[in-house]
Amino acid sequence: MPKKSERERLADLEARQRKVAEDVEKARRALRGKYAAIVPEHPVETLTEREFREVVELAIRAGGGAAIAALKTLSSATPNK
Repeated sequence: MPKKSERERLADLEARQRKVAEDVEKARRALRGKYAAIVPEHPVETLTEREFREVVELAIRAGGGAAIAALKTLSSATPNK
């Protein structure tokens, strides 16, 4: 079997790179879809769309553990409606 030229090797690597990037995007969409399916189980209508978006963005930015700890502290310090 003849050895591949550097150009052919590069083309193969680039094709594999594109395939991996597509696989990553598919996995990301699938995971986000699973998370989105959780939303209908909760009374999100008590929040405005802006509040919901901000809660999610801040929780992601802070990290799951930190966000949960902060929200648990907050929920125990405030009276329930």
